[in-house]
Amino acid sequence: MAAVSVGLVAGPLLASDPGVGIRERLDAELLLQELQILSHDSMEGRRTGEEGSLRARRYLSAQLDAIEAGSPNVSAPPGGRVQSFQFTPRGGGGALRGENFMVMVSGTTHPEQFIVVTAHYDHLGIRDDEIFNGADDNASGTAALLSLVRWFGENPLGVSLLFVAFDAEEMGLQGARAFLSDPPVPLNQILLNINLDMVSRSEPGELYAVGTYHSPFLIPVVEEAAGVSRLTLLRGHDSPDLPPGDDWTMASDHGPFHQAGIPFLYFGVEDHPGYHNPTDVFEDVTPAFFVEAVETVLDVLLLLDRDRAEIAAARWPQ
Repeated sequence: MAAVSVGLVAGPLLASDPGVGIRERLDAELLLQELQILSHDSMEGRRTGEEGSLRARRYLSAQLDAIEAGSPNVSAPPGGRVQSFQFTPRGGGGALRGENFMVMVSGTTHPEQFIVVTAHYDHLGIRDDEIFNGADDNASGTAALLSLVRWFGENPLGVSLLFVAFDAEEMGLQGARAFLSDPPVPLNQILLNINLDMVSRSEPGELYAVGTYHSPFLIPVVEEAAGVSRLTLLRGHDSPDLPPGDDWTMASDHGPFHQAGIPFLYFGVEDHPGYHNPTDVFEDVTPAFFVEAVETVLDVLLLLDRDRAEIAAARWPQ
């Protein structure tokens, strides 16, 4: 595949902490290449239970094999890397088998506390002979997840990170529900969930961090990350008094975490013309925005670790 030019330009940064606001930490070309691979026609839209999903699973497994082999800090969680589950799709039909993929980076000072970083890799498959490639939704979050595993595998936090690529989100958040019903670590040790779903396509350069309405103690972290980001990081889309469709609290895999009482931050963009359409293709993502979005999420994770004590006190009040 041809290389993709990112075209990032330097902007003003307010880096008040080591690592925060320092761009080009991630391999931008690899990040975009993996987005391109996951949304290629050969993946046939990655619909759970179909051949394209099996190809995506093989790709994820191979990448995680390589990451684990290259980093002593990356390992499978208790119970193994693959979590298989069965479910009946909404609307009927026979039972399907989904597969979640998981790896962890143990924390250096508080390994018993976990931030769970998630993204779903499935999409809508082929409909009426058209491929729904799902570049933004959610090859983008999946490619971001792989890049973050690589970086934190070399730069562990004080807390542990559990990375999960969920299956069957498009069929009712099934992968997230399976994870929470049979978690590899105790739910009462999960500090919060960071969910990435649609983070690569925004002409105005706007990314939302959803969830601070429910967990106001996360506002300072989001605001500090916004101050060093080259994109516009916004809060909102999480209040129950919003018009129908504008409250994203249950819009993706963070929803079951919220229902389980686990704080979350969901990173995503507003719906665009490609949303759940065959036009959600790699050629229409916004490359520089995508790279900066993932760098911004990296900043958030660094800040969450720095402020772990305060966040833990709010998460688990005495």
